[in-house]
Amino acid sequence: MIEEEISHRSYERIEQLMHWKRFADATNEAMALIRDTPEDPYAYALLAHVCLHMDSLDKALHWSEESLRRDPENELAWFVRANTYYTIEDWKAAMEAIKEGQRVDPYEPHYFFLHANILNKTRRYDEARGLLLKGLEISPENPLYLANLSYNEALLRNFSESKMLANKALRLDVESDMVYLYLAWSAERRNDYDDYLLMLKNAIRLDPDDKQIRQEFLEGLQKNYKFYRIMLMPSNLMKKMKPWQIFISWIVLWILFKPLMILFIVLYYTTHWVTKLLVHVKVFGWTRRR
Repeated sequence: MIEEEISHRSYERIEQLMHWKRFADATNEAMALIRDTPEDPYAYALLAHVCLHMDSLDKALHWSEESLRRDPENELAWFVRANTYYTIEDWKAAMEAIKEGQRVDPYEPHYFFLHANILNKTRRYDEARGLLLKGLEISPENPLYLANLSYNEALLRNFSESKMLANKALRLDVESDMVYLYLAWSAERRNDYDDYLLMLKNAIRLDPDDKQIRQEFLEGLQKNYKFYRIMLMPSNLMKKMKPWQIFISWIVLWILFKPLMILFIVLYYTTHWVTKLLVHVKVFGWTRRR
């Protein structure tokens, strides 16, 4: 009983260090716990979770596997594996981990969130919407899931519903960089570029070191130039079309308007690189980005 109480205090301390983003300290605590209790599967799962937050993805998979070797039903280990495979974009392995994770922990809503995102990548927007709604049944006031559903509704061109969900997500949380990132994507799909840039500014304010957010913010600054947005109008139109419609449209346009198509492609790439240079100078000056 005394050993269990000591372990639980260690779990809480590691989780608190993670909350404070003191990941190096959390790693040291988890390693110390593993040395003291080498057969404790939760200790390995905790270390895997820390590694996931540090983007040490190979280590996250290694330590979660060590946890599952000791306890194949460990909920945290499956949660880490699902999120890790999702992060490295190994969709097949992610889906297998999601399936196992839901088997051992059917009330974890984040699995619906991950599964929905994978479906959105293959344009299965209606199915993704259904999964997000299932996640929200379990966690009805989760701002991240609401923000993702806002994005999903924008993908389905339900713009008024998307905007309503975005407002609801912001009423619940104005301090989450990921909520702002999903709301930025949602605004872009609605062609609301002012809101798109505002959401990205809030996201990068909260987490300026996140690579994905930095990249999205720089792209958002590019799209702030109206002449670049004009060049994006055909791609915005294609968002409404099915893949086969896009393919046929390009063939027809190329046959009928080949010179204009070539001119547009040249103008598009010229605009893209000019605005990219302008954004670089605006953000980093005339020095190379570090």
